[in-house]
Amino acid sequence: MQLQSFGAALTVTGSMHLLTFGGQQVLIDCGLFQGNDELEARNREPFPFDVAALDAVILTHAHLDHVGRLPLLTKLGFRGPVYCTAPTAGLAETVLLDSARLQVDGYRHDLRRARRQGVPDEQVPPPLYEEEDVHRALALLRPHLTFGETTRIGGLRVTPERAGHILGSAYLLLESADGRLIMSGDLGNRESGLQLDFTPPPHADAVVIETTYANRTHRPWPATLAEFRDALRDSVRQGGKILIPSFAIERTQTILHTIKSLMDAGEVPRIPVFLDSPMAARATHEYFEFGDELIPEVRDALQAGEDPFRPSTLHVVPTSAESQRINKYDGPAIILAGNGMMTGGRIQHHLKHHLWKPSTSLISVSYQSPSSLGGRIVTGADHVRIMGEEIAVKAHVYTIGGFSAHADQDDLLAFLDSTGNPHVWLVHGEPDVMAAFLPVLEARGLKGDLVPDRHPVDLTGAGYAQGLPPGFESAPTRGVQAEAGE
Repeated sequence: MQLQSFGAALTVTGSMHLLTFGGQQVLIDCGLFQGNDELEARNREPFPFDVAALDAVILTHAHLDHVGRLPLLTKLGFRGPVYCTAPTAGLAETVLLDSARLQVDGYRHDLRRARRQGVPDEQVPPPLYEEEDVHRALALLRPHLTFGETTRIGGLRVTPERAGHILGSAYLLLESADGRLIMSGDLGNRESGLQLDFTPPPHADAVVIETTYANRTHRPWPATLAEFRDALRDSVRQGGKILIPSFAIERTQTILHTIKSLMDAGEVPRIPVFLDSPMAARATHEYFEFGDELIPEVRDALQAGEDPFRPSTLHVVPTSAESQRINKYDGPAIILAGNGMMTGGRIQHHLKHHLWKPSTSLISVSYQSPSSLGGRIVTGADHVRIMGEEIAVKAHVYTIGGFSAHADQDDLLAFLDSTGNPHVWLVHGEPDVMAAFLPVLEARGLKGDLVPDRHPVDLTGAGYAQGLPPGFESAPTRGVQAEAGE
């Protein structure tokens, strides 16, 4: 079993892993790099393999850093099947069409600016793909994967199981004459406010596992819930807007359900709630069809015909004009808008209008990269630049980390507990986080290795001395978000 990782190796973004099993080539995920300029430049590099020679692509879930380069793959000649779960297919359509729209809008904006500056058009990088490329990719989706059921792809047996990360997320048991491999994809937080826990995996010869939070543990859910409730209560007393930057898939649904529960229980006042994210509104519809993946409280509400994601005061904001009108609303109100790290989207307009007011509250419920706008705000910046203007930070800022959709160290170890004595390969993590996890694995009697960037590894081979690939010491920490949905 040979693996080459062309994304999410020594970093937490751009997941794309090429597996060779008995002469077959299967690509696990095809994600977009997100983060700093160095990382995003990798999206424009040629695929370092023969796209047309791939036998299949298998998607673990629909976050952009796991599906975002799929339209580019098909644009460059891939015509094979793309296997996934049914919820992943539905969410991928929403995610990829939004990605194409943002790329085209960004290109048009950059083109206008370049022309004003006298820069030739050809010096402006075009979008990676457009809407027609997305539709070509969507036509290849085969939403045939069902948790616990085995699908044959040539000589490869593929069994997906519930990963508990987002709706439709799966880890994969891959079996062939070469052995048994588990690809974790992204694993969920076992104290999620929305998702059921991941299914314990079987024994395997090798496990390729994500390590986003392999060096820490999350705050318990009851403490997170109490912290969020208190932040909302304090914010209502301030009398201003309550801004909650949120990712469109999973985080927004979790926050909406939590707000509804708190309001229904009388623990926070029933003030207006504005969902200012068309993408989040579209994604939420998928949750009504696949409620069996969700915690009993939410599943039972869906089965009873109720909407567990709709506080009684909710207003969905479809257009940018209506979004702008929110800023003229008097009195306290909760505004959920994308994106979670405040690096773009409608949240920036609300920050520009309200961040300088002492009555405003900003509640951060997502990981904030230190280099991002959100990271600068939560670490105490006095002023930040938003949409070309310097804005004073006078708002009350709350940081609540327990809403993470990723497994922490305890979750990862619990996942590995049932796998026997596999060779454990680490991906989707910052290098220092993965290195810190190696002695933890060793204490459990497990051999761990960091997957190198782009270089092939034998998944059942000896690995590296101390688990570190050649040149690791000089590998930079990437400084990017935990994940585009975190």
